[in-house]
Amino acid sequence: MDTTLFSQSDWEAILELRHTLHAHPELSGEEQETKKRLMDFISHHTHLQLVDRGSWFYALYEPKKRNGKPAIGFRADMDALPLPEARDLPYGSTKACVAHKCGHDGHSSALAALALLLEKDAEIRRPVYLLFQSAEETGRGGKPCADFIQTVGMGEVYAFHNLSGYPENAVMVRDGLTQCASKGLTFRFTGKRAHAGTPEEGNNPAPALAKLTLFAQDLVRKVTTDPLKTLLLTLVGLNVGGKDFGISPGEGEISFTLRADEEKDLAELEQWLRRKADQLAAEYGLRRTVTEADPFPATVNHKECAEKVRRAARDLGLTLVPMEKPWRPSEDFGWYLKVCPGALFYVGNGENWPAPHHPAYDFNDRILPTPAALFLKLAED
Repeated sequence: MDTTLFSQSDWEAILELRHTLHAHPELSGEEQETKKRLMDFISHHTHLQLVDRGSWFYALYEPKKRNGKPAIGFRADMDALPLPEARDLPYGSTKACVAHKCGHDGHSSALAALALLLEKDAEIRRPVYLLFQSAEETGRGGKPCADFIQTVGMGEVYAFHNLSGYPENAVMVRDGLTQCASKGLTFRFTGKRAHAGTPEEGNNPAPALAKLTLFAQDLVRKVTTDPLKTLLLTLVGLNVGGKDFGISPGEGEISFTLRADEEKDLAELEQWLRRKADQLAAEYGLRRTVTEADPFPATVNHKECAEKVRRAARDLGLTLVPMEKPWRPSEDFGWYLKVCPGALFYVGNGENWPAPHHPAYDFNDRILPTPAALFLKLAED
Protein backbone atom coordinates (compact mmCIF):
# COMPACT_ATOMS: atom_id res chain seq x y z
CA MET A 1 0.00 0.00 0.00
CA ASP A 2 1.51 3.31 -1.11
CA THR A 3 0.09 6.24 0.84
CA THR A 4 2.94 8.63 0.01
CA LEU A 5 0.60 10.68 -2.18
CA PHE A 6 -1.11 11.86 1.00
CA SER A 7 -0.02 13.58 4.16
CA GLN A 8 -0.59 11.52 7.29
CA SER A 9 -3.49 13.74 8.33
CA ASP A 10 -5.11 13.52 4.89
CA TRP A 11 -4.77 9.74 4.83
CA GLU A 12 -6.34 9.45 8.29
CA ALA A 13 -9.19 11.70 7.13
CA ILE A 14 -9.79 9.53 4.06
CA LEU A 15 -9.94 6.36 6.16
CA GLU A 16 -12.26 8.03 8.64
CA LEU A 17 -14.52 9.08 5.76
CA ARG A 18 -14.66 5.55 4.36
CA HIS A 19 -15.51 4.07 7.74
CA THR A 20 -18.15 6.73 8.43
CA LEU A 21 -19.82 6.06 5.09
CA HIS A 22 -19.74 2.35 5.84
CA ALA A 23 -21.35 2.87 9.26
CA HIS A 24 -24.19 4.96 7.79
CA PRO A 25 -25.25 3.23 4.54
CA GLU A 26 -28.20 4.36 2.43
CA LEU A 27 -30.11 2.47 -0.23
CA SER A 28 -30.37 3.48 -3.87
CA GLY A 29 -32.18 6.79 -4.27
CA GLU A 30 -31.91 7.59 -0.54
CA GLU A 31 -28.30 8.78 -0.34
CA GLN A 32 -28.93 12.26 1.08
CA GLU A 33 -26.83 11.92 4.24
CA THR A 34 -24.09 10.17 2.27
CA LYS A 35 -24.11 13.03 -0.22
CA LYS A 36 -23.93 15.60 2.59
CA ARG A 37 -20.99 13.84 4.26
CA LEU A 38 -19.05 13.73 1.01
CA MET A 39 -19.81 17.35 0.14
CA ASP A 40 -18.79 18.46 3.64
CA PHE A 41 -15.54 16.51 3.36
CA ILE A 42 -14.60 18.09 0.03
CA SER A 43 -15.69 21.55 1.19
CA HIS A 44 -13.57 21.26 4.34
CA HIS A 45 -10.43 19.98 2.62
CA THR A 46 -10.42 21.74 -0.78
CA HIS A 47 -11.50 24.81 -2.72
CA LEU A 48 -13.27 22.81 -5.43
CA GLN A 49 -16.61 24.09 -6.66
CA LEU A 50 -19.48 21.93 -5.40
CA VAL A 51 -22.76 21.64 -7.30
CA ASP A 52 -25.75 19.83 -5.78
CA ARG A 53 -27.87 18.13 -8.45
CA GLY A 54 -30.51 16.75 -6.10
CA SER A 55 -29.94 13.00 -5.97
CA TRP A 56 -26.24 13.41 -6.88
CA PHE A 57 -23.53 16.08 -6.95
CA TYR A 58 -20.25 16.95 -8.57
CA ALA A 59 -17.08 18.75 -7.58
CA LEU A 60 -15.24 20.79 -10.22
CA TYR A 61 -11.54 21.65 -10.28
CA GLU A 62 -10.60 24.42 -12.72
CA PRO A 63 -6.82 24.94 -13.01
CA LYS A 64 -5.46 28.44 -13.44
CA LYS A 65 -3.29 27.34 -16.39
CA ARG A 66 -5.05 25.39 -19.14
CA ASN A 67 -3.90 23.43 -22.16
CA GLY A 68 -7.13 23.82 -24.11
CA LYS A 69 -8.21 20.20 -23.77
CA PRO A 70 -11.82 19.37 -22.90
CA ALA A 71 -12.70 18.44 -19.35
CA ILE A 72 -12.11 14.98 -17.94
CA GLY A 73 -14.51 13.28 -15.53
CA PHE A 74 -14.29 10.62 -12.83
CA ARG A 75 -17.29 8.89 -11.31
CA ALA A 76 -18.03 7.11 -8.03
CA ASP A 77 -21.27 5.54 -6.79
CA MET A 78 -22.68 6.10 -3.29
CA ASP A 79 -25.47 3.58 -2.62
CA ALA A 80 -25.52 0.51 -0.38
CA LEU A 81 -27.34 -2.83 -0.59
CA PRO A 82 -30.37 -4.23 1.29
CA LEU A 83 -28.17 -6.77 3.08
CA PRO A 84 -27.27 -7.26 6.75
CA GLU A 85 -23.82 -6.51 8.18
CA ALA A 86 -22.42 -10.00 8.71
CA ARG A 87 -18.99 -8.95 9.99
CA ASP A 88 -18.01 -7.62 13.40
CA LEU A 89 -16.45 -4.33 12.33
CA PRO A 90 -15.67 -1.36 14.58
CA TYR A 91 -17.33 0.79 11.91
CA GLY A 92 -20.10 -1.70 11.08
CA SER A 93 -23.45 -0.64 9.65
CA THR A 94 -25.77 1.06 12.12
CA LYS A 95 -28.82 0.20 9.99
CA ALA A 96 -30.59 -3.11 10.03
CA CYS A 97 -30.42 -4.97 6.71
CA VAL A 98 -28.57 -2.14 4.93
CA ALA A 99 -24.83 -2.39 4.33
CA HIS A 100 -22.06 -1.40 1.93
CA LYS A 101 -21.52 -4.89 0.54
CA CYS A 102 -20.37 -3.77 -2.91
CA GLY A 103 -17.72 -1.24 -1.91
CA HIS A 104 -19.37 1.98 -2.98
CA ASP A 105 -18.19 3.52 0.31
CA GLY A 106 -14.67 2.82 -0.95
CA HIS A 107 -15.40 4.10 -4.45
CA SER A 108 -16.68 7.41 -3.06
CA SER A 109 -13.78 7.70 -0.62
CA ALA A 110 -11.25 7.13 -3.40
CA LEU A 111 -12.82 9.90 -5.48
CA ALA A 112 -12.88 12.20 -2.45
CA ALA A 113 -9.20 11.35 -2.00
CA LEU A 114 -8.59 12.55 -5.57
CA ALA A 115 -10.20 15.87 -4.62
CA LEU A 116 -7.45 16.33 -2.02
CA LEU A 117 -4.75 15.84 -4.65
CA LEU A 118 -5.95 17.99 -7.55
CA GLU A 119 -5.01 21.42 -6.23
CA LYS A 120 -1.49 20.20 -5.39
CA ASP A 121 -0.71 18.96 -8.89
CA ALA A 122 0.62 21.61 -11.30
CA GLU A 123 0.55 19.05 -14.16
CA ILE A 124 -3.25 19.25 -14.42
CA ARG A 125 -4.15 21.79 -17.10
CA ARG A 126 -7.81 21.04 -17.87
CA PRO A 127 -11.07 21.05 -15.89
CA VAL A 128 -11.71 17.95 -13.79
CA TYR A 129 -15.21 16.83 -12.79
CA LEU A 130 -15.73 14.45 -9.87
CA LEU A 131 -19.20 12.94 -10.18
CA PHE A 132 -20.75 11.28 -7.13
CA GLN A 133 -23.64 9.25 -8.49
CA SER A 134 -26.68 7.79 -6.76
CA ALA A 135 -28.61 4.57 -7.39
CA GLU A 136 -26.07 2.47 -9.26
CA GLU A 137 -27.40 -0.78 -7.80
CA THR A 138 -30.81 -0.26 -9.43
CA GLY A 139 -29.44 1.12 -12.69
CA ARG A 140 -31.28 4.43 -12.27
CA GLY A 141 -28.46 6.80 -11.36
CA GLY A 142 -26.20 6.62 -14.39
CA LYS A 143 -28.42 8.07 -17.10
CA PRO A 144 -28.90 11.54 -15.49
CA CYS A 145 -25.14 11.85 -15.00
CA ALA A 146 -24.50 10.71 -18.57
CA ASP A 147 -26.89 13.38 -19.82
CA PHE A 148 -24.96 15.96 -17.80
CA ILE A 149 -21.51 15.02 -19.13
CA GLN A 150 -22.89 15.17 -22.66
CA THR A 151 -24.28 18.65 -21.97
CA VAL A 152 -20.94 20.02 -20.69
CA GLY A 153 -19.00 18.44 -23.55
CA MET A 154 -16.70 16.30 -21.43
CA GLY A 155 -13.81 14.80 -23.38
CA GLU A 156 -13.41 11.52 -21.48
CA VAL A 157 -14.68 9.84 -18.32
CA TYR A 158 -13.40 7.05 -16.05
CA ALA A 159 -14.53 4.95 -13.11
CA PHE A 160 -13.24 1.96 -11.16
CA HIS A 161 -14.68 -1.01 -9.31
CA ASN A 162 -13.01 -3.16 -6.71
CA LEU A 163 -12.76 -6.80 -7.78
CA SER A 164 -11.99 -9.90 -5.73
CA GLY A 165 -10.13 -12.92 -7.06
CA TYR A 166 -7.23 -10.79 -8.36
CA PRO A 167 -4.00 -9.76 -6.58
CA GLU A 168 -4.31 -6.88 -4.15
CA ASN A 169 -3.79 -3.53 -5.92
CA ALA A 170 -3.47 -5.17 -9.35
CA VAL A 171 -5.15 -3.25 -12.17
CA MET A 172 -7.41 -4.87 -14.75
CA VAL A 173 -8.93 -3.15 -17.77
CA ARG A 174 -10.50 -4.54 -20.94
CA ASP A 175 -10.91 -3.16 -24.44
CA GLY A 176 -14.56 -3.18 -25.49
CA LEU A 177 -17.14 -5.12 -23.49
CA THR A 178 -16.27 -5.23 -19.80
CA GLN A 179 -19.67 -5.77 -18.07
CA CYS A 180 -22.91 -7.25 -19.35
CA ALA A 181 -26.28 -5.68 -20.09
CA SER A 182 -29.16 -6.85 -17.90
CA LYS A 183 -32.78 -6.25 -17.04
CA GLY A 184 -35.37 -7.58 -14.59
CA LEU A 185 -38.80 -8.73 -15.82
CA THR A 186 -41.80 -9.74 -13.70
CA PHE A 187 -44.75 -11.49 -15.36
CA ARG A 188 -48.01 -11.46 -13.42
CA PHE A 189 -50.86 -13.79 -14.37
CA THR A 190 -54.37 -13.17 -13.04
CA GLY A 191 -57.19 -15.69 -13.23
CA LYS A 192 -59.93 -16.43 -10.69
CA ARG A 193 -59.70 -17.65 -7.13
CA ALA A 194 -61.84 -20.61 -6.07
CA HIS A 195 -62.33 -23.07 -3.23
CA ALA A 196 -59.72 -25.81 -3.25
CA GLY A 197 -62.55 -28.33 -3.28
CA THR A 198 -63.98 -26.89 -6.50
CA PRO A 199 -60.93 -25.69 -8.43
CA GLU A 200 -62.81 -26.03 -11.72
CA GLU A 201 -64.85 -22.97 -10.71
CA GLY A 202 -61.72 -20.84 -10.73
CA ASN A 203 -58.73 -20.29 -12.93
CA ASN A 204 -55.40 -21.05 -11.23
CA PRO A 205 -52.32 -19.53 -12.93
CA ALA A 206 -49.94 -22.18 -11.56
CA PRO A 207 -49.82 -24.26 -14.80
CA ALA A 208 -48.90 -21.17 -16.83
CA LEU A 209 -46.20 -20.22 -14.34
CA ALA A 210 -44.81 -23.76 -14.38
CA LYS A 211 -44.69 -23.85 -18.17
CA LEU A 212 -43.00 -20.44 -18.35
CA THR A 213 -40.41 -21.69 -15.84
CA LEU A 214 -39.62 -24.74 -17.98
CA PHE A 215 -39.60 -22.66 -21.16
CA ALA A 216 -37.08 -20.27 -19.62
CA GLN A 217 -34.78 -23.16 -18.69
CA ASP A 218 -34.51 -24.21 -22.33
CA LEU A 219 -34.64 -20.78 -23.96
CA VAL A 220 -30.97 -19.81 -23.72
CA ARG A 221 -29.91 -23.01 -25.49
CA LYS A 222 -32.34 -22.22 -28.30
CA VAL A 223 -31.22 -18.66 -29.01
CA THR A 224 -27.43 -19.06 -28.90
CA THR A 225 -24.92 -21.64 -30.01
CA ASP A 226 -21.84 -19.55 -29.15
CA PRO A 227 -20.21 -20.88 -25.94
CA LEU A 228 -18.15 -17.68 -25.60
CA LYS A 229 -21.23 -15.47 -25.34
CA THR A 230 -22.83 -14.56 -22.04
CA LEU A 231 -26.57 -15.17 -22.30
CA LEU A 232 -28.32 -15.86 -19.01
CA LEU A 233 -31.92 -16.08 -17.89
CA THR A 234 -32.08 -16.45 -14.12
CA LEU A 235 -35.31 -17.12 -12.23
CA VAL A 236 -35.14 -14.88 -9.16
CA GLY A 237 -38.69 -15.07 -7.83
CA LEU A 238 -41.81 -17.26 -8.09
CA ASN A 239 -44.98 -16.70 -6.11
CA VAL A 240 -48.42 -18.27 -6.33
CA GLY A 241 -50.88 -18.92 -3.54
CA GLY A 242 -49.86 -19.69 0.01
CA LYS A 243 -50.50 -22.29 2.69
CA ASP A 244 -54.26 -21.90 2.86
CA PHE A 245 -55.27 -25.40 1.85
CA GLY A 246 -58.85 -24.33 1.21
CA ILE A 247 -58.04 -21.90 -1.60
CA SER A 248 -57.05 -22.41 -5.22
CA PRO A 249 -55.19 -19.15 -6.00
CA GLY A 250 -56.22 -16.79 -8.76
CA GLU A 251 -53.00 -14.85 -9.27
CA GLY A 252 -49.27 -15.39 -9.30
CA GLU A 253 -46.05 -13.91 -10.65
CA ILE A 254 -42.62 -14.93 -11.81
CA SER A 255 -39.48 -12.78 -12.03
CA PHE A 256 -36.37 -13.22 -14.18
CA THR A 257 -33.06 -11.46 -14.58
CA LEU A 258 -31.98 -11.35 -18.22
CA ARG A 259 -28.28 -10.89 -18.93
CA ALA A 260 -26.31 -10.69 -22.17
CA ASP A 261 -23.08 -9.36 -23.65
CA GLU A 262 -24.95 -7.29 -26.20
CA GLU A 263 -28.13 -5.28 -25.82
CA LYS A 264 -29.59 -6.72 -29.04
CA ASP A 265 -29.28 -10.24 -27.56
CA LEU A 266 -30.94 -9.02 -24.37
CA ALA A 267 -33.83 -7.59 -26.41
CA GLU A 268 -34.21 -10.86 -28.31
CA LEU A 269 -34.30 -12.84 -25.08
CA GLU A 270 -36.96 -10.50 -23.72
CA GLN A 271 -39.14 -10.86 -26.83
CA TRP A 272 -39.02 -14.65 -26.61
CA LEU A 273 -40.21 -14.48 -23.00
CA ARG A 274 -42.94 -11.96 -23.70
CA ARG A 275 -44.31 -14.00 -26.62
CA LYS A 276 -44.39 -17.18 -24.54
CA ALA A 277 -46.12 -15.38 -21.66
CA ASP A 278 -48.75 -14.05 -24.08
CA GLN A 279 -49.26 -17.54 -25.51
CA LEU A 280 -49.70 -19.07 -22.05
CA ALA A 281 -52.08 -16.33 -20.93
CA ALA A 282 -54.27 -17.02 -23.98
CA GLU A 283 -54.05 -20.79 -23.50
CA TYR A 284 -55.20 -20.64 -19.88
CA GLY A 285 -57.56 -17.68 -20.12
CA LEU A 286 -55.47 -15.42 -17.90
CA ARG A 287 -54.71 -11.71 -17.85
CA ARG A 288 -50.99 -11.01 -18.17
CA THR A 289 -49.02 -7.91 -17.15
CA VAL A 290 -45.27 -7.35 -17.18
CA THR A 291 -43.09 -4.89 -15.30
CA GLU A 292 -39.44 -4.01 -15.92
CA ALA A 293 -36.80 -3.30 -13.26
CA ASP A 294 -33.12 -2.46 -12.90
CA PRO A 295 -32.22 -1.89 -16.57
CA PHE A 296 -28.48 -1.79 -17.26
CA PRO A 297 -26.81 -1.18 -20.62
CA ALA A 298 -23.67 -3.07 -21.56
CA THR A 299 -20.52 -1.35 -20.32
CA VAL A 300 -18.21 -1.04 -23.34
CA ASN A 301 -14.79 0.54 -22.85
CA HIS A 302 -13.23 2.70 -25.54
CA LYS A 303 -9.97 1.08 -26.63
CA GLU A 304 -7.94 4.31 -26.55
CA CYS A 305 -9.10 5.10 -23.01
CA ALA A 306 -8.43 1.57 -21.78
CA GLU A 307 -4.90 1.94 -23.13
CA LYS A 308 -4.52 5.23 -21.23
CA VAL A 309 -5.38 3.33 -18.03
CA ARG A 310 -2.71 0.74 -18.82
CA ARG A 311 -0.15 3.44 -19.53
CA ALA A 312 -0.99 5.24 -16.27
CA ALA A 313 -0.70 1.97 -14.33
CA ARG A 314 2.70 1.26 -15.85
CA ASP A 315 3.89 4.79 -15.08
CA LEU A 316 2.88 4.26 -11.44
CA GLY A 317 4.62 0.89 -11.24
CA LEU A 318 1.36 -0.99 -10.70
CA THR A 319 0.79 -4.60 -11.72
CA LEU A 320 -1.43 -5.07 -14.77
CA VAL A 321 -3.28 -8.38 -14.89
CA PRO A 322 -5.17 -9.58 -17.98
CA MET A 323 -8.93 -9.94 -17.64
CA GLU A 324 -9.86 -12.65 -20.10
CA LYS A 325 -13.64 -12.38 -19.87
CA PRO A 326 -16.10 -9.59 -19.06
CA TRP A 327 -17.36 -9.41 -15.50
CA ARG A 328 -20.95 -10.68 -15.61
CA PRO A 329 -22.54 -8.32 -13.07
CA SER A 330 -23.98 -5.19 -14.65
CA GLU A 331 -22.82 -1.61 -14.10
CA ASP A 332 -24.67 1.56 -15.09
CA PHE A 333 -21.41 3.30 -16.04
CA GLY A 334 -22.39 1.94 -19.45
CA TRP A 335 -24.65 4.99 -19.85
CA TYR A 336 -21.60 7.27 -19.62
CA LEU A 337 -19.70 5.32 -22.24
CA LYS A 338 -22.56 5.63 -24.71
CA VAL A 339 -22.08 9.41 -24.85
CA CYS A 340 -18.41 9.97 -23.98
CA PRO A 341 -15.11 8.14 -24.53
CA GLY A 342 -13.90 6.47 -21.37
CA ALA A 343 -13.17 3.26 -19.52
CA LEU A 344 -14.11 1.35 -16.40
CA PHE A 345 -11.13 -0.37 -14.76
CA TYR A 346 -10.78 -2.66 -11.76
CA VAL A 347 -8.49 -2.78 -8.74
CA GLY A 348 -7.88 -6.15 -7.12
CA ASN A 349 -9.01 -6.71 -3.53
CA GLY A 350 -6.91 -9.86 -3.17
CA GLU A 351 -7.18 -13.32 -4.63
CA ASN A 352 -9.00 -14.70 -1.56
CA TRP A 353 -10.95 -11.57 -0.63
CA PRO A 354 -14.73 -12.10 -0.27
CA ALA A 355 -16.60 -11.08 -3.41
CA PRO A 356 -18.87 -8.01 -3.56
CA HIS A 357 -22.45 -8.80 -2.45
CA HIS A 358 -21.12 -11.62 -0.22
CA PRO A 359 -22.08 -11.36 3.51
CA ALA A 360 -18.40 -11.45 4.54
CA TYR A 361 -17.39 -8.63 2.19
CA ASP A 362 -15.95 -5.27 3.26
CA PHE A 363 -14.01 -2.83 1.09
CA ASN A 364 -10.24 -3.35 1.37
CA ASP A 365 -8.77 -0.09 2.72
CA ARG A 366 -5.32 -1.07 1.47
CA ILE A 367 -6.38 -0.50 -2.14
CA LEU A 368 -7.74 3.03 -1.61
CA PRO A 369 -4.62 4.90 -2.82
CA THR A 370 -4.45 2.96 -6.11
CA PRO A 371 -7.59 4.29 -7.86
CA ALA A 372 -6.89 7.80 -6.54
CA ALA A 373 -3.37 7.68 -8.00
CA LEU A 374 -4.63 6.32 -11.33
CA PHE A 375 -7.31 9.00 -11.54
CA LEU A 376 -4.69 11.68 -10.87
CA LYS A 377 -2.34 10.31 -13.52
CA LEU A 378 -5.19 10.21 -16.06
CA ALA A 379 -6.11 13.81 -15.19
CA GLU A 380 -2.50 14.82 -15.90
CA ASP A 381 -2.78 13.15 -19.33
